[in-house]
Amino acid sequence: MTNAQIIGTGSYLPTKQLSNNDLSKIVETDDEWIFSRSGIKNRHIAATHETTSDMAVQAARKALESAGIQPNDLGGIIVATTTPDLTFPSTAALVQSKLGVDNNCMAFDIQAVCSGFVYALATANGFVKAGMDKPILVIGAEKMSSILDWDDRTTCVLFGDGAGAVVLQPTNDSIKGIISTHLHASGDHAEMLKTSGGPSSTQTTGHLQMQGREVFKFAVDAMAGAVREAMDQNSLEPTDIDWLIPHQANSRIIESTAKKLGMPMEKVVMTLQNHGNTSAASIPLALDTAVRDGRVRPGQTLLLEAMGGGFTWGAALIQY
Repeated sequence: MTNAQIIGTGSYLPTKQLSNNDLSKIVETDDEWIFSRSGIKNRHIAATHETTSDMAVQAARKALESAGIQPNDLGGIIVATTTPDLTFPSTAALVQSKLGVDNNCMAFDIQAVCSGFVYALATANGFVKAGMDKPILVIGAEKMSSILDWDDRTTCVLFGDGAGAVVLQPTNDSIKGIISTHLHASGDHAEMLKTSGGPSSTQTTGHLQMQGREVFKFAVDAMAGAVREAMDQNSLEPTDIDWLIPHQANSRIIESTAKKLGMPMEKVVMTLQNHGNTSAASIPLALDTAVRDGRVRPGQTLLLEAMGGGFTWGAALIQY
């Protein structure tokens, strides 16, 4: 059966950086308080004029270059984001235009917050299995700074902006590409992680609100469960996984999930110290970093996992 194989990766972080010490001048906090609770040292903040689609295009161009293909070779563009440029048209359509891709390419957004990239991978893989014979560009891009309350030190210190992208290509090699995906959701927990507004409720975007302790507990169990589901379905043990690439939310969550799975931190890709929680962008950012520094190599088995507001959560098993 045809699978979608990753043939290129790319990422982008805005020029402006905001360190923990910089944040201490904005809210009552300090480097020790932030780092001890999150593992974050730095985050990147988009310029006022810089949109989610702008960042997505930068990451996309690097992924296309890595894959060795041209924009008009694409059959689809899927953007995972919870911070779109506009309510409509989709950020993906804006990316299509900025890349100069012709109208033989589909383009749409997926909104599953921090799980968005995993959801988008699953969706793209579904199109390939249904017969899509052209490459698909999958992007996670977020301007989280635009929905933060900069007076709330419990949330504003955690998030940053950025984008990551992969190019997927159909392959008939059954042991390569996206082997399986495992997606879940529970709207019953919406109050734990949400924004305070929306187009149909308040006609505003609102600000991010989070019940940190409750989210932490749910996240560890949910993400470990999704990873176990992926391993069990494919008869794998933790020792069979070369790299766990988690959503870069919080070092404590990542470490607790790895411990619950019996996986050593030496096999976990962690980059959040440099860019904070970039929501749907965090997994492709981490993946691109690990590909470019040589940790992730062809033939390795990767497990991607995430959890986001909704709640949504899931995992993707990939033979790179």
